[in-house]
Amino acid sequence: MEYNFGQIEQKWQEQWKEQQVYKVSNDSSKPKYYVLDMFPYPSGAGLHVGHPLGYIASDIFARFKRLKGYNVLHPMGYDAFGLPAEQYAIEHGVHPAISTRQNIGNFRSQLDKIGFCFDWDREVKTADASYYKWTQWIFLQLFKSFYNRQHNKAESIDTLVEIFESEGNKHHPFPNANYKPAATGSNHFTASQWKSFDVATQQNILMEYRLAYCGYGEVNWCEALGTVLANDEVVNGVSERGGYPVVKKKLRQWYLRITEYADRLLQGLDTVDFSDAMKEMQSNWIGKSFGAEIEFSVHDSEEKLVVYTTRPDTIFGVDFMVVAPEHELIEKITTGKHRQEVDDYIAYVKSRSERERMAEKTISGAFTGAYAINPLNYREIPIYISEYVLAGYGTGAIMAVPCGDERDFRFAKHFNINITNIIGDKFNGEEANPTHDAELVDSDFVTGMLMKDATEEIMRALEGWGKGKRKVNYKMRDAAFSRQRYWGEPFPIKWENGIAIPMDESELPLELPFVESYKPGPEGEGPLANIPEWTAQNLETNTMPGYAGSSWYFLRYMDPHNDETFCSRDASNYWGQVDLYIGGTEHAVGHLLYSRMWTKFLYDRDLISHDEPYKRLVNQGMIQGSSRFVYRIKNTNQFVSHGQKAGYDVQPLHVDVNLVNGLELDVEAFKKWRPEYADAEFVFEDGTISFQCSTGNQELKYLCGSEVEKMSKSKFNTVNPNDLVIKYGADTFRMYEMFLGPVEQSKPWDTKGIEGVHRFLRKLWRLFFDEAKGTAVWNNETATDAELKVLHKTIKKIEEDTERFSFNTAVSAFMVCVNELHDLKCYKKEVLQQLLVLLAPYAPHISEELWHLLGNEGTILDAAYPALEEKYLKESSKEYPVSINGKMRTTITIALDVDQQEVERIVLANDVVQKWLEGKPPKRIIYVKNKMVNVVI
Repeated sequence: MEYNFGQIEQKWQEQWKEQQVYKVSNDSSKPKYYVLDMFPYPSGAGLHVGHPLGYIASDIFARFKRLKGYNVLHPMGYDAFGLPAEQYAIEHGVHPAISTRQNIGNFRSQLDKIGFCFDWDREVKTADASYYKWTQWIFLQLFKSFYNRQHNKAESIDTLVEIFESEGNKHHPFPNANYKPAATGSNHFTASQWKSFDVATQQNILMEYRLAYCGYGEVNWCEALGTVLANDEVVNGVSERGGYPVVKKKLRQWYLRITEYADRLLQGLDTVDFSDAMKEMQSNWIGKSFGAEIEFSVHDSEEKLVVYTTRPDTIFGVDFMVVAPEHELIEKITTGKHRQEVDDYIAYVKSRSERERMAEKTISGAFTGAYAINPLNYREIPIYISEYVLAGYGTGAIMAVPCGDERDFRFAKHFNINITNIIGDKFNGEEANPTHDAELVDSDFVTGMLMKDATEEIMRALEGWGKGKRKVNYKMRDAAFSRQRYWGEPFPIKWENGIAIPMDESELPLELPFVESYKPGPEGEGPLANIPEWTAQNLETNTMPGYAGSSWYFLRYMDPHNDETFCSRDASNYWGQVDLYIGGTEHAVGHLLYSRMWTKFLYDRDLISHDEPYKRLVNQGMIQGSSRFVYRIKNTNQFVSHGQKAGYDVQPLHVDVNLVNGLELDVEAFKKWRPEYADAEFVFEDGTISFQCSTGNQELKYLCGSEVEKMSKSKFNTVNPNDLVIKYGADTFRMYEMFLGPVEQSKPWDTKGIEGVHRFLRKLWRLFFDEAKGTAVWNNETATDAELKVLHKTIKKIEEDTERFSFNTAVSAFMVCVNELHDLKCYKKEVLQQLLVLLAPYAPHISEELWHLLGNEGTILDAAYPALEEKYLKESSKEYPVSINGKMRTTITIALDVDQQEVERIVLANDVVQKWLEGKPPKRIIYVKNKMVNVVI
């Protein structure tokens, strides 16, 4: 009977679907286990072999846990909103709803061919109105909530109104300490003042507390794409997608007040099983620090410049100040002499992304002409602006200490600023008098103090004079939660006289209208601003960002068909946290932080019973592509082989790996690949030029360059898993992806190695059937101890490796097991049946087929996982190295319970030992139990 993997896999995929073997119930007496993948964005390119890596790993673990007796939830869906679909629609004239639906169909087809155990009845698509109805509903709860710092949790905004009516905001200061209502000119108000405010003032004040709030912010505006871009979507002043110009623009934006959850997000990291690297990334992004805000007066001005520093003890080493180019003080303090220089520099910075500003090592900036006054020694300090200071971090201004900071030192050298050679200058806190317009009296008061003591003395002085205060600061900023694009969730908000009015929950979902044009609105708003029916209702024209739907999708999987709520309390109580979450590290400070914040919010509002979404997180590595390059001579259509390129001025270009055999380019296929290459000429590896000969000459070779890179359609180095499944089968593909190396590590793709895994499965098949004769070879004979030892050694290894996600070593263990069973000529059902259960999570199709061919009823997924019997692992003998005069000459297997006399008898009976003795008796035989034997002659 032949191993026909194509027929077997199609057969079982259809039967599993018909019999709904992957359908999961919320009502089970079994313990639950929730396995989740970060769901994909369904691009038009479909899956390449890098995408399924994490899915296969999670599938193996989900199947393993089911075999171990758990009720396993393993769902899949699609992160269907986002800019790529909208841009594709613009470029190809296809509505994003249509292209997204087509892409999802393609993804589903590819996933099904690999044989995943997803419960497709629980599928979610974030672009479906039935799904985003609840995204909108959760947004409304955020809008209607504030963070009560007194109780350290989110509460209803109605509770805050009651507090204001009874005591003002005395115990509930504005989250933005610098906010001052125009009606009071102060950031404090009383109960009577609150009651006297008109509706607009009250609503503006409440907006400053809401967890989902609206404000104005500078954004990366791309006119060509008609949308705002995230910082990581902008490179060198242009959009990463398309290379279009990007400028800074102030627009009305929605934000999530994630900063209120900063401490709880940090504390929660102690309760979850994330890698240390992941925890560090999140901690660094949150960026909690302890320091002080210090106020510097501006010379000849009423303005004050406030800086945040973690090192107030370095105040005497401050040689200049640096202010973010966006800082509101720039306009007020810049002198006429330096106005043009400052304006030109600000224009330059507006074309730069935040990522570029922080990463750039080149020093740049401009002098404002203004000076700050050091509050402790009245020294005048020049004020510069530079892109490396960001308005959103701290106060948007820093005090620069070049003798203690490498970046400040380079800046000072670049602008020829005098550098103070000390940090702890001399001053006497008791004699200092900040009202005197003179330098403070020098002393050795703080010089030589420990940093902690110096900081304490300096802060005591600054606080006493009202020039500083201690402060905890966070690098993380509130999350921008709106986009000026079409393909996203509409906000359930109407605007009336400048006031945001939430829609009634009964009106949800607010469905995305069909549009013909995706151009931005007249003032840079989203495309919805161009729809008269939309604007006539005063509806919000921004849409939500891609991470809106992905911040809570793991909850919807628990109860996907509920029309009454986003997830019933019974369902969320039963499934609780995701036990295992698998996804890439690229989402470390985006999706993961937002979903953790949303979970804590829903927990605060008593909508779910857990405040962390994921117990354990595994970050799969990347399967990298092996790219191929051709080398075009610049300004020509001639291409130079790799070995000849040194003699030419060439431009390397990616070429489709499917046109290359190893490194050798199929030049005729290359010429047909794209119209612009139809007349291409070649300089071959031996220096021959194609116009001098026929390119059909098979002796001529064009060799490509190669490089391991990210697998990407744009690099033409992708491999479609469909092709490999057709050629080798899904089981081979699954096991080979795992065999490539540890799941968490990145590794290059190499199709060559897949043949070895395929041979292993065929060898497994031959333990059951003789393919040549077409007959079964398995039998019902009783297994020997040697055969059971192989089996139970494999049970122990596979269970341990699967539990610790070491799938590559598990695949190796299967190969060793099958080889050993062949050596033992073991074709016994007693052994093979248990081996199939072990293998089922890794290669489900062949395991299911052989399981039934052995005469079993029901799916192998419901079989009992083999129990380890340690007695078969106990060694009764050991292979000893045997040395002659200290040099190892052979090995002998000796029972563990023999004595010296028996060892000598066994050793002297060995042919190799007898050869070296040459008929003479040994002087002595040294036997070290469990280690070695040495014969002295």
